Amino acid sequence: MKFFRNRPKGDFIENGNLQELYILTEHWKSDLLFYRDDLKFLRHLEDKYFLWIKAQTDLENIRKAGESILKDTRDCDDLLERVDQHLVQLSVLINETEKHNQKEFRTEHMELEETISQFIENTRENRRQLFKVIEFDVETNTL
Repeated sequence: MKFFRNRPKGDFIENGNLQELYILTEHWKSDLLFYRDDLKFLRHLEDKYFLWIKAQTDLENIRKAGESILKDTRDCDDLLERVDQHLVQLSVLINETEKHNQKEFRTEHMELEETISQFIENTRENRRQLFKVIEFDVETNTL
């Protein structure tokens, strides 16, 4: 599921200029801010839905979905912090006249991109699970 990446293909990270990497990182931050708001909505939905559930199995399913959403929220906050730190490092590198430690930085950039990609994949799957539980109960009128 590597289609969550938001960069040109090929050796962009290894050879792209730092300004382009900065712009890409700003896109990551924007995406993560969107996911943070989306997760807030999902937590609200789960909280409201939880009040109406009658069946014990549905309670367990919604509890599991809620725990996953809570974990995603913590992961999102951590990623936002990492992206902010990454942007600071990137701006320092851009402003340096001597371009040292770029290889190490670019490796960190790729690792951060992989972590964000995995986060997006997990968050989408957890959203699907929550909606599946709600949809099943609405269709079977167990609320």
